[in-house]
Amino acid sequence: MIKKSANETSRPREPTELSKRKTAGGTPATVALTDAGAEFTLHPYEHDASAQAYGEEAADALGLPYDRIFKTLVTEVEGELVVAVVPVSAKLDLKALAAHRGGKKAMMADAAKVERVTGYVVGGISPLGQRKALPTVVDESALNFETIFFSAGRRGLQIETAPRNLIDVAGATTAPIAR
Repeated sequence: MIKKSANETSRPREPTELSKRKTAGGTPATVALTDAGAEFTLHPYEHDASAQAYGEEAADALGLPYDRIFKTLVTEVEGELVVAVVPVSAKLDLKALAAHRGGKKAMMADAAKVERVTGYVVGGISPLGQRKALPTVVDESALNFETIFFSAGRRGLQIETAPRNLIDVAGATTAPIAR
């Protein structure tokens, strides 16, 4: 496990795009957290290639309750790509997300488009370090925990960090978008 030290005086930042420098064994998501001075821990696990429920697989492999692991979903709200981060134990409320973003309708984005825009593969999409920074909304339930887990940018690797680190580094907002 890798632990990075925190910078307590850091302010919220604009979403960070994919780092141009090498990630030295990390991922663009870990580079984003490191660049922000945010404390985090990496949790690797053995990914099962036949798994289709990636968040549940991570929770089971790490022995964590489903509400502590958050999945990264990419949607389209009125034609704009928007990242939604919700607990594995819940479903994304598309209407609530659309309303929070000032739209009327949201839908899941096309997987090939998501992979092209984020630079990550489905099942390993992180809300941080995407090739193109996208507006991000984190379900408010994340604030109920001292730390949460989410994809580090590849299948079989989770980041554990304070919810505020995710929110600040992603330039995210919070809203009740899970049901």
